[in-house]
Amino acid sequence: MESTPHTAIERLDPEECWALLGQMNVGRLAVLVEGHPDIFPVNYVLDGQGIVFRTGAGTKYWSAMKAPTALEIDGFEAGASKAWSVVARGRAAVILERHELAEAEALDLEPWQAGSKNHYVRIIPESITGRRFTTTRPDIWKAPLNDARRESFR
Repeated sequence: MESTPHTAIERLDPEECWALLGQMNVGRLAVLVEGHPDIFPVNYVLDGQGIVFRTGAGTKYWSAMKAPTALEIDGFEAGASKAWSVVARGRAAVILERHELAEAEALDLEPWQAGSKNHYVRIIPESITGRRFTTTRPDIWKAPLNDARRESFR
């Protein structure tokens, strides 16, 4: 087995983290449910310095209102063989003010899942962090054929 040189993790500055958040539209919302972490996929849009998603009045909604939340996204740059991850941590709040609700409705944020998603929720990040790193060649770790890293070998 061939050894690979250890590469440093590149810490992303907040501006780059926001740019990456703006390029994506699906993330994973982490909340506490009955004292245990749970993760929900959400589609979202950026709204100034906030992250807005829609939801119904269920577990995700009620849990997001009780404690700090986190939204995580990640991606892979096949040409550079680099992966990245961004985490935004903060408090979630339901958008209730009439003018803010009108602005949220104008964001064209359409839920992917059917059902009532009539609550707009905004996360205002208190911290946003990200990192980027060079991935290990997929043949070294016997990565499955559908592993995204194999794109760079095709």
